[in-house]
Amino acid sequence: MSGSLESLKAVAERIVLDPRYHDLLAIVKGARNGAVYGTKVRFPHALVMILLFRSGTLREKIRLVFRATRTHARNLAKFATIYKVTCLLLKNYGPTPGKEGPYDSFLAGLLGGYVVFGRRSPRTGKISSVSQQIVVYVFARVVLALARLAVQPRASANTSGGPRGGGGLGLPFVSDPRNSTVISHYAWPVFASVSWAAVMHLFRHHAAELQPSLRSSMTYIYADSDRWDGLRTLLWHNK
Repeated sequence: MSGSLESLKAVAERIVLDPRYHDLLAIVKGARNGAVYGTKVRFPHALVMILLFRSGTLREKIRLVFRATRTHARNLAKFATIYKVTCLLLKNYGPTPGKEGPYDSFLAGLLGGYVVFGRRSPRTGKISSVSQQIVVYVFARVVLALARLAVQPRASANTSGGPRGGGGLGLPFVSDPRNSTVISHYAWPVFASVSWAAVMHLFRHHAAELQPSLRSSMTYIYADSDRWDGLRTLLWHNK
């Protein structure tokens, strides 16, 4: 019995280390790292905030903690999967097959940002609070990184930050009732998509300008998932 298990493990190790399967397995590890990171970040935060500041029974609070943690982990896992799959498709079927294009990361982030964070709940018609927190966090870091790039001598301006809509001040065009409803409906999907497109492009081409904590988390999810030395560091441990 132990001999057959060892042989199965040896076969699995050979598959995991085979370069032919690297890109597909990187998608698997990206989803894994996204789920793990989302759980590590959201669980302690939700535990403290909900237990201290939310009303309800202990059972209701535990259910809310679990729901917030699951949503955060699932969203990051889904985004990592969509991002890596899109990058792989663009690399192999883009204008220069076999070579990464300069805007592949932006387009992949745009698609992932819309699908995971930009769409409203079909049940409630609202954007989840977890998605809002993640996108606003990403957008703030994008603005900081673009500000740093703006003052560098070698100008490579990439003005991809999604502007916030200006309502309530009677601004021309925006405050027109015929336009405000449409803008209100589509503003968030555009904001979420562009924020994620910008941060993925910045991480791929200007990672040093991103805030260290964000850069570290993105390295864990999107860069470390491209490296492993066996079955253990593919599925159970990052390194």
